[in-house]
Amino acid sequence: MIDTANFKNGMSIILEGEIYIITEFQHVKPGKGPAFVRTMLKNVRTNATIDRRFRAGEKMEQAFLERRQMQYLYRAGEEYVFMSMEDYEQVPFSEDQIGNGVKYLKENTEVMAMMHGSDVIAVEVPFFVDLEVTETAPGVKGDTVSGSGKPATLETGAVVTVPFFVNVGDRIKVDTRTDTYIERVKDKD
Repeated sequence: MIDTANFKNGMSIILEGEIYIITEFQHVKPGKGPAFVRTMLKNVRTNATIDRRFRAGEKMEQAFLERRQMQYLYRAGEEYVFMSMEDYEQVPFSEDQIGNGVKYLKENTEVMAMMHGSDVIAVEVPFFVDLEVTETAPGVKGDTVSGSGKPATLETGAVVTVPFFVNVGDRIKVDTRTDTYIERVKDKD
């Protein structure tokens, strides 16, 4: 059990059967009434953020989360098979466990799996990935970076908006958190 006096940013707690990570907290001692702790909590499974107040000294269960480096191997029906980088064990995950990042997975992509006991809580794909454009409208001479863009399908099937000068076969860097184009990647020749 953990006391509200020991709260820290990044700490995980179990509240109403769900695991939350403390993203912000503030101890408040009003002029009248008892002290309390105001927190912002992020649900590990759903990424939803809630604002919650706790009485000073209130106790709750701490959730101990383990982070394991894993590598994506292949898709088997509705499951995505990953291999632990520590013991080479193969573990299947559902699309719900991976979340929005599933559309950026390609073979050998390394991810971080958050586990509570033997349960996989979430899978975090890298924040930035380099992928090849497989389908987009052709660029026209004179098109430059402007406020608008065109849709491009990437090698994993994800669709992002890219500037007009990006063509089929180009490698681009994408932010997986916001589904946005960052830059064209230069060949390493």
